[in-house]
Amino acid sequence: MVKAVVGANWGDEGKGKITDMLSESADIIVRFQGGANAGHTIVNDYGTFALHTLPSGVFYGHTTSVIANGVALNIPVLAKEIQSIVDRGVPMPRILVSDRAQMVMPYHILFDEYEEERLGKASFGSTKSGIAPFYSDKFAKIGYQVSELFDEELLKDKIHRTCEQKNVLLEHLYHKPLIDEKELFNTLISYRKMIEPYVCDVSAFLWNAIKEGKEILLEGQLGTLKDPDHGIYPMVTSSSTLAGYGAVGAGIPPYSIEKVVTVVKAYSSAVGAGAFVSEILDETEAEELRKRGGNAGEYGATTGRPRRMGWFDCVATRYGCRLQGTTDVAFTVLDVLGYLDKIPVCVGYEVDGQEIKDFPVTHLLEKAKPILVELDGWKCDITGISEYDKLPENCRKYIEFIEEHIGFPITMVSNGPKRSDIIYRNI
Repeated sequence: MVKAVVGANWGDEGKGKITDMLSESADIIVRFQGGANAGHTIVNDYGTFALHTLPSGVFYGHTTSVIANGVALNIPVLAKEIQSIVDRGVPMPRILVSDRAQMVMPYHILFDEYEEERLGKASFGSTKSGIAPFYSDKFAKIGYQVSELFDEELLKDKIHRTCEQKNVLLEHLYHKPLIDEKELFNTLISYRKMIEPYVCDVSAFLWNAIKEGKEILLEGQLGTLKDPDHGIYPMVTSSSTLAGYGAVGAGIPPYSIEKVVTVVKAYSSAVGAGAFVSEILDETEAEELRKRGGNAGEYGATTGRPRRMGWFDCVATRYGCRLQGTTDVAFTVLDVLGYLDKIPVCVGYEVDGQEIKDFPVTHLLEKAKPILVELDGWKCDITGISEYDKLPENCRKYIEFIEEHIGFPITMVSNGPKRSDIIYRNI
């Protein structure tokens, strides 16, 4: 069976923990899109880890971790990440990297920085990991596939053609130093040495695994609202964050994805610019939730930036789950809300004096005001509870209120950072 684990909202929903947990019974975990611009925080017996490229199931000895063709592959970041987990006592994982994956080039990171600098106040809040320039080149058909590292003549010719184009921009638009062809070639040869042990035809490997009945997890990055087609465009990422793209990004048939576990946070958070209707505007209130949230507070796993905080948004989450094709909702960080007397929930938007229940396009979203209702809090610590019926009544009411308003079944409830902090619901 192939399952996808994806996010419903802006990212940072806790997909890493859910993937790590589900990986116990999986054979293969696949990263199918995105790059090292976002991270998944994992807490297990080895410690706390922030992964940026490696799949979150990499800590199990029986699994194979796959970097598929849809990933924006930063080879030095991957090599450093592999070494960092091994240095902390994690057994060397089995890793496969698609020969069709394309590489984040050193100049992609520079162009990302230069463009944000040029845009100034109109910038996109990029993590400056080179992701937008990478995908621009991929779809302009001037990207570099991993397989091209193994043909030096092809590589030299391509570098020459690339530098002709990029250096015009560097000189005349950004007024920055030019790319040196020889230096770039030597850098890519060093990348080849780093990645060579892992390279294979990932699509063929996964096709055979599906035929053999292997359990495969597709791990998504970010969430629905950061999708370039269906998210809060243009404040989005550059690859599709939807489970539907999992088939393309991994090179498997679309009908092979049988389950879509959509991860939903018990409150809202977002990194970067863009419309955020349920945002908590009182900074004292937001900071209190931020400090209590997640494994080590609500700060980006990649950038360390403080996340913008908000109350649960039923409109955005219902939309996010619908676009993902959700079969199961995993409801995370519920334990964080135990300090509140009253918990606001956004159940609708007001746009130009009208109440709407469907998630609108961006220019209307910018004008939207949240319609909030308050639910009673449970005022206690729920970590360690393993049965749904043993949760406080108001806690169960909160879960069931949200389940009713989003219209998708909440089958897992996460009430702490550890793998074992999970409650399964039979509904």
